[in-house]
Formats: sequence, C-alpha cells, structure tokens
Amino acid sequence: MKTQEELKAQLQQIDRKGYKAYKILEGEYDFGTYRLCIDHVQGDPFATPSRVRIVYRNRGNINSQYFEEKHRRIAVEDYLLRRLHQNLKGDKNMKHLNNKTEYRQAKGSGKSGLVTTCRTGQEILERTAMRITENMIEARIEVGFPAFGRTIAAEELSQILFFQLPDLAEKTFHIQPKMQKELDETIKLADDQQYIREELTRRNLVAFVADGSILPRESGVSQRPMKNAVVFKSPDSLSIVLELPHHKKMRGMGIPAGITVIVGGGFHGKSTLLKALERGIYNHIAGDGREFVITDESAFKLRAEEQRCIHETDISMFISNLPIHSDTTRFSTENASGSTSQAANTIEALAADSKVLLIDEDTSATNFMIRDGRMAQLVSDEKEPITPFIRKIRSLYCELGISTILVAGSSGDYLSVADTVLQMDCYETKDVTEHAKQLTIPLIEEKVKKTTWLKWSVHTKKIEKVRVHGCDSLLLDKNEIDLRYLEQIVDESQIAALAYIMQYILGQLADGKKTALYLAEEAAHKLEKEGILSMTPKNYGAGAASAVRKQEILACLTRYRL
Repeated sequence: MKTQEELKAQLQQIDRKGYKAYKILEGEYDFGTYRLCIDHVQGDPFATPSRVRIVYRNRGNINSQYFEEKHRRIAVEDYLLRRLHQNLKGDKNMKHLNNKTEYRQAKGSGKSGLVTTCRTGQEILERTAMRITENMIEARIEVGFPAFGRTIAAEELSQILFFQLPDLAEKTFHIQPKMQKELDETIKLADDQQYIREELTRRNLVAFVADGSILPRESGVSQRPMKNAVVFKSPDSLSIVLELPHHKKMRGMGIPAGITVIVGGGFHGKSTLLKALERGIYNHIAGDGREFVITDESAFKLRAEEQRCIHETDISMFISNLPIHSDTTRFSTENASGSTSQAANTIEALAADSKVLLIDEDTSATNFMIRDGRMAQLVSDEKEPITPFIRKIRSLYCELGISTILVAGSSGDYLSVADTVLQMDCYETKDVTEHAKQLTIPLIEEKVKKTTWLKWSVHTKKIEKVRVHGCDSLLLDKNEIDLRYLEQIVDESQIAALAYIMQYILGQLADGKKTALYLAEEAAHKLEKEGILSMTPKNYGAGAASAVRKQEILACLTRYRL
C-alpha cells in the first residue's frame, strides 16, 4: 500500500500530461483513518467516471450488534449510504447537478469533478455501494478525474482527493451522538420489519398492511407518499394485532394464504393496494408510509408481456392443442402473444418457487384470465387451446400451496373461487367476502401438478461489455434484454446486478447442459452466500449493484435472446 505523499508525488509527475497518464494512480493509499482505493481510471474526461473506494477503519465506531444479523446490516449500510448522499449534497463548495446523486466541485471538461454514488429510493436494498464489517466500512463512489480538454488537471484532482474526500469520510463514518440516535431508530425499524416477516409464516399469512399506512404515492413518477392521503385501516374481520419488539402493539390487516380478490370502482385504490403489496417484498425507510406493508418475499407480479421471447417452457397447463401442432410442453417463440407470455411468466414464477402470485386484471391478457359461459357455449373447449387461469387458480393453492392476490374490476367469475374478497371504496378497505359468496356461480376447475417447468439448456458465451438503460433494459455486448415488465425491480442498481449476474452465468456457469432454472438457482445461492460483489467486475462498468431475487434472475435469463 502506498502513502498519501506518494500519491501527491505521482500527481505532480503527471500534471498537464495526456489524460491516459492518470492510469498510474490505480492502487491503494493509506490516509490514516481510511484507505483510498482507486480501482479503475476512466479512459477520458467524457467517459464513465473513475471507480474509487473509501475503506474506513471501523474501530468499534459502529458496534457489531448493529450488523450481526443480515437485516440489521443491510439497514445500517442503507443508513450510511443515505448519509453519504446528504453530505455530498451539503457540501457548500459543490454544485448540485441532478437533484439526487451527482455533485460537481472541480472545473474542467467532460465529467471533471463529478462525485457521485449509487442513488437511494424508498426501498432498503443490499447494495455494493456500501459495506460494513467488524473491521471496516467501505463506500464505493465515482469521481470524474478533472482535465482541461484531455490534459490532466492534477491540482483540481488534489482538491478532491486530499480535502473533499477526507472531509466526506469523517462526516459520514465518524458516529456522533445525533447519528447514534438515528442508527438506533434504524435498527429498531429493521427489527420490527423482520419480526413481521417471520410472523407471516407463523400465522399462515401472505401479507400484512399496518393501520395508518399511506399507500398512495405522490405522483406516477414519484414513490414518495402522497400528502393528505387517506390512511389505511384494516377491516375488523381481517385485523390482527402484532406485539413488535420495539413499536409494541401494532394493528393491521393480515391477508391470509389462499385466493384474495380485490374489487372496487375505478380510481378507488385497488391497484394502489396491489402496488404497495408488490413492493412489500422490500423493507422501506421510516416515513415512507409503507414501512409496515410487508409481503411474502417470494411474491411475484404477473402480467401479459407481448413480444417477449420464450425458450422451451412447458406452458401446457394453460395452452395446448394448438392448430399449428406446436409442442407446448417445450414451447418456444421469439414473439409471444399476450396469453402465451402470461402463461410463460406464470410457469417461470412457479419454477422460481414463488408462493404468492400478484395479478392486476388491467395488465393481463383477457383470454388468459377468463372465458365466460356464453363464449364457452359458442366456442367449445375442444376448439379453444387456452385453459384460462381461473380454472387453475384453486388447484394451484390446494395442490401446490400457491396463493394469489388478484385485482378484478370486471371479472366477476373470480368471486366464485375467492377465499377473501376486499372492496376498495374511496381508499377505504372493506371485507365483502360474505356478500361476494352470495353472488357466486359454479365454475369448471382443473387440477394442476408440479412438473419440469423449464427445459431450456443455456450455452456458454463470453460477454465483453455490459450496459444498463435505467430500469428498462440491459445490454450484453449487442444483445438487449427488455426488463420493462418486471415491475418489482425498483432501482437501476438492480439492473446492474442482473447484468453482472448474466455475465457470470453465461461466462462461467453455462455449459449447454444446465437448464436456465438450474443456473438461476446456482447464481441465487452464490448471491446469498457470497454477496453480489462476488460477481461484480473490478471496474463495475454498469454501475453499483443491488441484490436481486432468484425470480428476477430467472426472468432475465429467460428473456435473453439467442
């Protein structure tokens, strides 16, 4: 490891030389209370900023009891990352650029002086941008190494490395009394959220929504809570009271395992409740309004996804006897219809061990979801290749233990298979199960059984370059994977994680014999055991990454076009 003085000498040596001379700075430097690691230097001032780590020595600064359990560690890392953002934003010498994550101090061309790190949203995610152990706290940041034109501006970089970053490290990682109190509250919230997750299993519930929760969001492009929104209150018939470790007694709605149908008029809050449950697979920060909306972590949001590719998937549970005599036990297409895509999405969710399916009728293929009696009379079952989801939903639960939460605005037949029916009325939640049962009519139901859902074997392929396009897609060399409809991906850093995981799967795990499901399970196991950093390249060219589930890994892999 080199010293600060050696770094200063190197900077003086390369001052006003060509930009590529910055490469000699790569390495580790001792700054006393922390190590500065320059992992990757950008190729020119207009390229993605250089990758830098601050490794702060944790000499009892943060007690190990704060991160001895996984849920606590993730909460503490999230707190420190948010604090890092606050300190970047609070630096009076810096110009705030994009309202969230990028800050500029030094002058120069291109991205000179840009200092940024992985942005944070309302969800608490495990991220590579911040890590904590008993001995160290590590923050990953991006720094635009300054230049005038393509000439090194060493003095500008010195200001960042020797003044700005040391101040940033001290303000972020040295725990003051105010920070200690905030950390205590962070841990208490994480403990309570974890307790509720464990209670779901003990009480045979798939979700919990606390009274007082704020489910509506600020706008269609903001996940902040809406001001003056109607607060959630559980109907008495579904209310439970939990004895939390820190917040003590908390009342709320427990959604039981089975089939739950959410009904109500348009704009009365059906989809708002479902979206809160979608994101309830993640913990949320205090003040979000949904911090006590907790959903089974395996829950998966299904929808139609026209034009997606499908590889050797057994969709015969829903689609068979096609006129073109295609084998639906090994169905493949490069351009799926609404019904075939939703069938494949359902099968993939089952294969990935999802125990709860989340469905909104508005984003579903009508012919996949339902076929009414009159249509069945006109077009007989022998002439209709699609077996609608409604015929399988009861058996999915009874035979495989798969629960469903469904928003239905017009498909009244689903009342006949529901265990619980919730009505949203001006954002007030009512239990109308008994009334709904009076309206039911007999329906045809069919059995399901577990099988080998996915038969596609993936071949090895070396991926040289990965790139992320927001939360919509990722690029593996020239092959784009469309991820727009994976609605439980909430952060761009999760797309970056999928890019690295795909690079790892295709380059190191795939061999032409292992199935997509096997590869997804292997990657998920490595992720759980070793963390996303074990699959992240040194230059993390797609950006900082956040942990993802086996469900998203498999979904990404099956959308990879050959």
